[in-house]
Amino acid sequence: MSQRNAGLGNTHRRWLGNGLAWVALTLLGVFWMVPFLWMVSTSFKGIDEVYAFPPSFVPELLRWSNYVEAWQAVPFSRFFFNSLFVAAATTVAVVLTSSMAGYSFARLRYPGRDLLFLAYLATIMIPFPVLIIPLFILMRQLGLVDTLAGLILPAAFTAWGTFLMRQFMLTIPREIEEAARMDGASFWRIYLQIIMPLSRPVVATLGIFTFLGSWNDFLWPLIMISSGENKTLPLGLTMFQSQIPIKTPWQLVMAAATFSVLPVLIVFVLGQKYYVRGIATTGLKG
Repeated sequence: MSQRNAGLGNTHRRWLGNGLAWVALTLLGVFWMVPFLWMVSTSFKGIDEVYAFPPSFVPELLRWSNYVEAWQAVPFSRFFFNSLFVAAATTVAVVLTSSMAGYSFARLRYPGRDLLFLAYLATIMIPFPVLIIPLFILMRQLGLVDTLAGLILPAAFTAWGTFLMRQFMLTIPREIEEAARMDGASFWRIYLQIIMPLSRPVVATLGIFTFLGSWNDFLWPLIMISSGENKTLPLGLTMFQSQIPIKTPWQLVMAAATFSVLPVLIVFVLGQKYYVRGIATTGLKG
């Protein structure tokens, strides 16, 4: 009887612990959602509601015209597609370079491989602000200042992405590659048709992180881009304030910001089933 009571007590404590954890996570999720909900709410308000005090969370009227006005107020469509092009190109470049470097460090055997990997990995500790001046000088010498290519090229190589790909590829059994070689598969065929399809979880993880980082990047485009036709979305959002310095139309800024969130949500929804698996399996081997 005492053992049964002890078992019931443990079960109740486990249920209570799970319930408290669920409540805490729910409250935390609501807390993190408040800024996003406030952004969406403000995007439907009129200018008087935006500056009203005390502020109201729910708009009196859903003004869909704010989205049309935000799209037309500045060359928003140009900024949007610039950001989309830069983020997509950067993501493809990072996946290609990181997967090839990761495969090299995980599978190929050559002198100094591990030392070279550690040296490359150590570059993660260098803060980006330290690299801004050398990168800008390099881009100027290459003639890439004020171009979209100047935003893509410096971000195309990342030690963090190489680390993710290497750690995941170490978990792939070597027997699969050896069987492919016995069947006459070449190096590139093994890499493209065996390793990369098996690496879809970590590719999705790396792709999501890279897309988000490039899409939200503000500092490097601010330094590199001066012409209006090459500005990305984060730079374009600041034009709403510069055009009307007296009273910033926050309803238009929030409408434009809501537009900017949509590609991020789409990318995450499409890749989330691989994202979780990639995070869980990366780093199992050293």
